[in-house]
Amino acid sequence: MGLRPGAFLILTGPLLLLGQVHSLTPSDIKLVAAIGNLEDTPDPGMVDPEENERDLWTQATELVKSLKENLQLDFQHDWKLINVFISNTSLCYLCPSAPQKRHLKKGMYKLAGMLDFLHQEVPKAFVNLVDLSEVIAAPRWHQDTELSSPASEPCSCSGKTHKLDTAVMRWSYQEDWEDLLASRSFNEHESFAVVFQPFFYEPLSPVEGLPLQDPTALALNLWNNMKSPFLYTYRNSNYQPQLLKAPRKLELVFSVHRLKPADIKVIAAIGDSLTAGNGAGAKPMDLFAVFTQYRGLSWSIGGDQNISSVTTLPNILREFNPSLKGFSTGTGTENSSGAFFNQAVSGAKAEDLVAQARRLVDLMKNDARIHFQEDWKIITVFIGGNDLCDFCKDQVHYSPENFTDNIRKALDIFHAEVPRAFVNLVKVLQIDSLRELYKDKVNCPRLILRYLCSCVLRPNDNSTELNALLDINKKYQEGTQQLVDSGRYDTREDFTVVVQPFFENVDMPKNSEGMPDHTFFAPDCFHFSSKAHARAAAGLWKNMLEPVGQKTTRPNFEDKINIVCPNEVWPFLRTSKNSMQGHGTWLSCRERTPSASPPTSVHALRPADIHVVAALGDSLTAGNGIGSKPGDLHDVTTQYRGLSYSSGGDGSLDNVTTLPNILREFNRNLTGYAVGTGDANDTNAFLNQAVSGAKAEELKSQVQTLVQKMKEDLRINFQEDWKVITVLIGASDLCDYCTDSKLYSAANFFDHLRDALDILHREVPRALVNLVDIMNPTVMRQVFLRNPDKCPVQQASRLCNCVLTPRENSLELARLEAFTQAYQSSMRELVESGRYDTREDFSVVLQPFLLKVQLPILEDGRPDTSFFSPDCIHPNQKFHSQLSRALWANMLEPLGGKTDALVLGADIPLACPSQDEPFLRTYRNSNYTYPTTPAIENWGSDFLCTEWNPSSSVPTSVHELRPADIKVVAALGDSMTTAMGAQPSNSSDLLISWRGLSWSIGGEGTLETHTTLPNILKKFNPSILGYSTGTRQELSGFNVAAEGARARDMPAQARDLVERMKSTEINLETDWKLITIFIGSNDLCHYCENPEDFSAEYIHHIQQALDIFYEELPRAFINVVEIMELAELYQGQTGKCAIPLAAQSSCSCLRHSPNSLIMQELKKINWNVQNGISRFSYQRQYMQREDFAVVVQPFFQNTVVPLNELGNKNLTFFSEDCLHFSERGHAEMAIALWNNMLERVGYKTTSSNFTHSRAKLKCPSSENPYLYTLQNSQLLPDQTTQASTILYWALPVAAKPKQANNGNFCESAQCR
Repeated sequence: MGLRPGAFLILTGPLLLLGQVHSLTPSDIKLVAAIGNLEDTPDPGMVDPEENERDLWTQATELVKSLKENLQLDFQHDWKLINVFISNTSLCYLCPSAPQKRHLKKGMYKLAGMLDFLHQEVPKAFVNLVDLSEVIAAPRWHQDTELSSPASEPCSCSGKTHKLDTAVMRWSYQEDWEDLLASRSFNEHESFAVVFQPFFYEPLSPVEGLPLQDPTALALNLWNNMKSPFLYTYRNSNYQPQLLKAPRKLELVFSVHRLKPADIKVIAAIGDSLTAGNGAGAKPMDLFAVFTQYRGLSWSIGGDQNISSVTTLPNILREFNPSLKGFSTGTGTENSSGAFFNQAVSGAKAEDLVAQARRLVDLMKNDARIHFQEDWKIITVFIGGNDLCDFCKDQVHYSPENFTDNIRKALDIFHAEVPRAFVNLVKVLQIDSLRELYKDKVNCPRLILRYLCSCVLRPNDNSTELNALLDINKKYQEGTQQLVDSGRYDTREDFTVVVQPFFENVDMPKNSEGMPDHTFFAPDCFHFSSKAHARAAAGLWKNMLEPVGQKTTRPNFEDKINIVCPNEVWPFLRTSKNSMQGHGTWLSCRERTPSASPPTSVHALRPADIHVVAALGDSLTAGNGIGSKPGDLHDVTTQYRGLSYSSGGDGSLDNVTTLPNILREFNRNLTGYAVGTGDANDTNAFLNQAVSGAKAEELKSQVQTLVQKMKEDLRINFQEDWKVITVLIGASDLCDYCTDSKLYSAANFFDHLRDALDILHREVPRALVNLVDIMNPTVMRQVFLRNPDKCPVQQASRLCNCVLTPRENSLELARLEAFTQAYQSSMRELVESGRYDTREDFSVVLQPFLLKVQLPILEDGRPDTSFFSPDCIHPNQKFHSQLSRALWANMLEPLGGKTDALVLGADIPLACPSQDEPFLRTYRNSNYTYPTTPAIENWGSDFLCTEWNPSSSVPTSVHELRPADIKVVAALGDSMTTAMGAQPSNSSDLLISWRGLSWSIGGEGTLETHTTLPNILKKFNPSILGYSTGTRQELSGFNVAAEGARARDMPAQARDLVERMKSTEINLETDWKLITIFIGSNDLCHYCENPEDFSAEYIHHIQQALDIFYEELPRAFINVVEIMELAELYQGQTGKCAIPLAAQSSCSCLRHSPNSLIMQELKKINWNVQNGISRFSYQRQYMQREDFAVVVQPFFQNTVVPLNELGNKNLTFFSEDCLHFSERGHAEMAIALWNNMLERVGYKTTSSNFTHSRAKLKCPSSENPYLYTLQNSQLLPDQTTQASTILYWALPVAAKPKQANNGNFCESAQCR
């Protein structure tokens, strides 16, 4: 048939004025045209491609000219449908050969050049590239149609092609065209598209029984391919070419657990006569032919002909990689040229495997046809028949132990010397079935059989000898299984041994009369015929694709050979590490449709709308130990990411229950999930960026990496695709919380989590974030400690010290519970703040299913360890399956009605969206209002310290002073110490001094309601004296501070305090006294009235007070608290404090601008005062007495005003006058002072953490039970000198401490 170049048809209909080609409907088409020549069109790249190319170019040029000259057509604005007909009637694209494909692709790219020409010249065009190759070359057609033409010569394919070849090559040919067209530049434009329309031959079309060659059938089929309701393009079909689906570089396989059939380059085998192929090709009754070794027909290693005529493992693998090397061909011994890597020896026994393995390895190392280091190899080992046949002759020699040991020695050689190898260890067959061939009615050479295998054939039925043989047969099989299950051969990522058990229970094949089928055996009735070899090959291949633990052990050789295909979702050869143990789930949901159009709101998001899945977290999400075998503690370091509950994509929902596998039931194009094993940097981890052992502080880094990956990966449309991101973190923090309660505080946890979620909120469009509540670590503790026979209890301190080592009912455990609850509360507070609900396309939803985990309890009362990996800490696949189901259920449950418990042993069915409630639930589509934050009832603290005993005897040295040794507290200072304004006043004019709430000296109530230094000390010594209560002067105790006081008043206050102490009931000589001095706010406030440097005078007055104490008071520990940074603390405040501070008559400096010259001078004075005070800790004049110490506490040195959620200064820390501190501020000062007292001199915290938490107080420890002084801080002499001469506020920069492994701070020199 010849098409007239430029033929076209003008249509009338509505115009699409503003449309795109990807939303084009048939009614928008104004003109239809066609080019092509089907009468004599050679294949591109075949015969004469240049002539074919010139012909199409000529037609295209004439068509463009005709279109431009057509007066009925608006060339620039009318939509045009152009059909370009091509054919490859020789069907060379069906040939699975590399040269044919290269020639074909060359022609395809030339043809694409002509399409580029149309794209450049013709606006508003939809082009069908119609391939009629198989229609023209069809074996039957209507000769009277216009499409009839002489059949072209078929392409000369090497070897016979069969149905599988045809299907694969058709798919490959279509994929090549579609990849080429979808990736061309014109596919990126809105007014031009080319779509490949192939017509693969089928005897009948779906059109009224017409053959496909009929023009009517062709037209209707083309029409059906094109529309519904728009004309299909690659864009509106969401088609993504292979070139864009993955990086263009060659994917290299580094793990044997990610090995695909096509990756195999080399095949080899060792064994006995069944692998050597004895008699496989022998004709019936030709007994002498049994001596011939038909190695080319051997089931595991033969390579004669191809899969269409000879079924062997190599011939199957050659369908995936035609370049496979190592298979044997023809006949001959192991030394023949055709044997190649078939080194099986006829008559061999297990003891001979070592020699065979040695020879095979040497051959592979020296063969130039393979790359020994780089090529992936399959090695099949099958042995044992001859051992069983001779077992009765020497039961010790052929014992199961020796049998297994001989196999071990051979496998050890492979393991030690062969890189990149997958070893099939085929179990010995059930040899007693051979006895069926020895019966009288069976026509077999009994004499030969008895000679070959007397130990099997001679014993009588049910005899002791036969039962012994059967027992040994079973132990042979069990021994090989145990050898491999030991994990001995799973220590390298590029090597494994897999037991293939298809021979384990195989039955004797029977004929129609119920007798043994001779066609499966060689003439000796002992060796396999080619028919049995083919069935064995199919059985081995099937086993290789079946998960460990689910492999076929009783194949039916009587069935027709069925070569199974790798699973599209999980195409790898199965190993112990990539196999799933039947943890699938059935999804019964009927409602699986996506939204009619991609939603713009996260509150209208259906499961089928999700295109991308990702996860962040620690080892639980990374998948540590999910697939580890019981007892294999070392393997817990393996990260089974493909099985992870929130991001794993191994297998399918039929056998692996994970969130991605559930979501893939709704959207098969889901991406982002992890597969296989490896760490976060491996390509197969994809968007599972969880890091084993990660803590909350590392979450921000994970988020940054995830965002970058999503932005750069071509498989993801970052702006348009909807994403589900699951976050679970905190377990590792709790495991170490006791080493540094401040570092792992709930406040820091909150900050780290907020910082990470802020990045997601700021940078990621269209995302629903699952924030999974942290699991209480006591669950893990129960399993671990109550199963000492199964769990590595001796490694408790290394695995999770703060959870596993505390004693039952101890305060440490109570503190752990408090920390856990604080973490959970902080997560809830963060989400319910509404911080992440400011965008329509983003939300964070708290999924609480882990709040209460209920462990299954066994009959003996112990928790069931079958849900845990060998370390009894990490969940295994059984546990992860339940996590996946529970997470999915939470995602579909409305806020306010989410399940907050997980019963591990329960049957959890997969929930389904419904037509009425089809969305993943958020606060809005749940009609849920976040609860308002309840008012904090008080500013007390929880104190969970365990070391609170006093010294065994009253210490005589201040350097051995414990908190419980303190008998008396006292304080000097100004209105900050009298606690003026700590609570609101009934009077509008006067502020009251609430001395009982004072941070350093107040003793009102208890620590649980009021956080003050005396209330902390009362936990150690309830009989402590000197603290103040209430507001009246007579209740002030040893609080001698006075409103308005300055540094010059300190000597007088010191003398007043000494007199009070001498005149009261305390024992001045023996009682230990803790005195706190804090002064200077008023000195700084009045500097602006008389701007002179008063720092020297200030220091002098403080020193006078210290001298009085040094002379008058025995047994005294003096806290000197550094003056705060006045300008930083007060200036820049807004809201209710803007006017009161500016009008302060008691602090004139606050009236000045922060950048004014006088305020800059004030800052210098402030620094000089801090510098002067800092030296008191090092002054030798106060070191002469063993019972006296002055310690500077610098927590106010770098003053930072706390901010509220809106980023403004948090005024709840200030009193009504905005100058003094509220009770909340006093509580924070008390916490900071106490924590400073427990930090070494030179390494003290120089700022205060203004975040509310009841668990911020540090604890003394058995290793460090004392209040720190210069001496017990163990500063070296040169460090003391240095510290006393450097500005103290610079110390955190100059000598910031490193952190030791146990979480405690250590000296720089020791930490190096």
